[in-house]
Amino acid sequence: MELAELNWPAVDRLDRKTPIVFPIAAVEQHGHHMPVLTDTLLLSEIMRRVKGLPVASQVLFAPVQWFGNSDHHIDLPGTLSASPRAYLNMLHDMAENFLRHRFRRIVFVNGHGGNTIPSQQAMFELRQKHRAESDLLLTAVTYWESCDPHATVKGLDQSEMGHACEWETSMMLELRPELVSPDYRSVAEVPFGRGGKPGYRGWTTPDRSRAGHIGNPAVASKEKGDALFSAFAVGVADYLERAVNWNGDTWNF
Repeated sequence: MELAELNWPAVDRLDRKTPIVFPIAAVEQHGHHMPVLTDTLLLSEIMRRVKGLPVASQVLFAPVQWFGNSDHHIDLPGTLSASPRAYLNMLHDMAENFLRHRFRRIVFVNGHGGNTIPSQQAMFELRQKHRAESDLLLTAVTYWESCDPHATVKGLDQSEMGHACEWETSMMLELRPELVSPDYRSVAEVPFGRGGKPGYRGWTTPDRSRAGHIGNPAVASKEKGDALFSAFAVGVADYLERAVNWNGDTWNF
């Protein structure tokens, strides 16, 4: 079900246990070979594929939100970013709009790394605010963490998602190849590195990559892209099924 296509009485008639799905993405630099709309395009395609699966009739999809938390990319032109606290507050308020009308289940489906912590923190803060309401399911999932693509996608070089990397470049080659610079095969790999692991280190893009990408786009392919889209769409759909089927009582869902 599409929120954008319903009038308010139709929304009001929905079962309050219907999961409300907010896809959240970004507009930001993606290296020398990829467009700034990459995250939004990729998440939109994943959601399009999810909407072709059975779970789609049991959840309400909000429009894809293109404005994200991309301050770490702001040194490179073309990036549009809400500051971290402003972005967190926006997510908080979007979810609160539905909680106000007694909807019980909210799911953020994230397509940008910089949105991960704010989306989780928004859910955490809302749960504290509504702590007396034991039937709430407030959750966030990043699409590339919804499954292990190595189980179904052959020939992946990277062990994890990067930025304008093998995975994202492959998906763009499948979705909008005309937007990928033809010289992507000559782009030098930028290793992930250790950073602050096992802890976390605050960073900006120039700390890690002067070019703007992280990973190995040169080994991307259209075939990998289609397989990645399929894997992630199934992973997200499975997660939404869990939200639909939650019994409203247990910690696990």
